Order: sequence, then C-alpha cells, then structure tokens
Amino acid sequence: MKLAALQMVSTPDVGRNLEAAARLIAEAAAQGATLASLPEYFCLMGQDDRDKLRIAEEDGAGPIQDFLSGEAKRHGLWLIGGTLPIHAADGQRVRNACCVYGPDGMRAARYDKLHLFAFDNGRERYDEAAALEPGDVPVAVQAGALRVGLSVCYDLRFPELYRAMSFAAGQPPCDVISVPAAFTYTTGRAHWELLLRTRAVENQCYVVAAAQGGQHENGRRTWGHSMVIDPWGEVLSVVEEGEGIAIAPFDAARMGQVRVQLPALGHRRL
Repeated sequence: MKLAALQMVSTPDVGRNLEAAARLIAEAAAQGATLASLPEYFCLMGQDDRDKLRIAEEDGAGPIQDFLSGEAKRHGLWLIGGTLPIHAADGQRVRNACCVYGPDGMRAARYDKLHLFAFDNGRERYDEAAALEPGDVPVAVQAGALRVGLSVCYDLRFPELYRAMSFAAGQPPCDVISVPAAFTYTTGRAHWELLLRTRAVENQCYVVAAAQGGQHENGRRTWGHSMVIDPWGEVLSVVEEGEGIAIAPFDAARMGQVRVQLPALGHRRL
C-alpha cells in the first residue's frame, strides 16, 4: 500500500482547481497510491474568506462532492477530499468539511474541522470563525485495511484530538493520521514539520499531510512541505513548494515493530 499527499497552489477559480486536483489524483494512482489526500481548501482559495459561502454545497450533493466521488471510483483508491464548504445551520457560515470516498465512489466519512485558526502578528491577520462554524466530534474511518484518523490544519496543534480519535471506545489505535492543510508561510516555517513529526511519534502511526504550497493569486502565501511520515517520526517523502506529490509505502510491519519495541501506547495512564 502507498500513501500520497497531493500538494496544490489553489486559485479563486473552482474549475481550474478541480482540473489540477484531477491531474494529481491520476498521477498518484499511476504511482500506485491506495490512499491519497488533497489539501485543505483544494477547491477554492478565494479573494475573501466569505467566498466559501458562494460555492458551499448541501451535505451529500454538489459538483465538488460529485467530483471527489467520481475520481475515487475512476482510479479505484481511497480519496481524502481535503476540505470543501458545506452549508451549516448558521446560514452566515459554513462547515469546513473533509469528506472521504472509497474505491466504489461512496462516501465513507465526513469530518468537520473542530479548531478554527486565528492569527494576528500585526502584518498578517486571519480569523476563520468569521466564515466557518466549528465541527462537533472527532472522526476516524476504516479505509480498507487502514484505520485513518481525520484532522484539518489548525487541529494539528491539539494533541488531545488525536488521542480521542485513536482511542475511541472499543477501537484500535489509528494506522494513519491525515492532516490536509493550508498553513501560512509564517506559521508553517516555524511549526509545521515539528508538529507533524510529533503527532506521528506520540501516536506511533503514519501521517499523511497534504498542503497548499506557494504564492496564491489572492496574495496569500502558504508553506507547503506536504509529506508522509512514519511512526518513528522519519519523513519518508516531501514536496517543498509548488504542485506535486509526496508518496511513500505504508509498512504495517514497521509500525508494529515501533509499537512493540517502545510500547508507549500501552503505557498511557490518562
């Protein structure tokens, strides 16, 4: 099995973004990917945060969701659809939803981003809560032989989320954690790899982190560095900037070895 993180530099044009995503999904499939992830906001990096409301879809129906379903089925892989805006109960905001589709094109899971990013250093200012409504619950999905924990971008800073998804009642720890993201250049340079490797080490699982990576038409610059990381915290594959694919094998024996040699997951007291 191979895990692929697809890196994009999305634009304010949904059509162009879907074309780019289709190209990357096809390339990942040609390289043997069995699970591929698109980045956060793969379908739109608008001129304004509230542009998301303009393209928001009803849950389970819409051209972006149809696209993801069709691509998963066309290439016979598990597809983590980055995020797309889905209408929220609050008509003034949307949910930043990560939808997962199986090789049959059916949706297997939906996770709504729990933690909403805010940042202000005097030069850059972001406040996702102005356009987004937070999610409610952690989600992990059985993707074939792999149990995959779902998270999005800013969630990465909250380790309790990963413990919650890995140790849900009666469930085994996650094999893979997915982190589609659009980290800013400033925060990404400082913390992206550090946090990703930490999540891999403390959960002793693989991490697939698909990111936005470059200078966007709306003026925003994202950090990129999409990567696949193993349970020991080793970066197996990385795309630094621009469109591309980070891809690496999932090795169940390697994960088992790490968990046996250092049985930290079994030593938890809280």
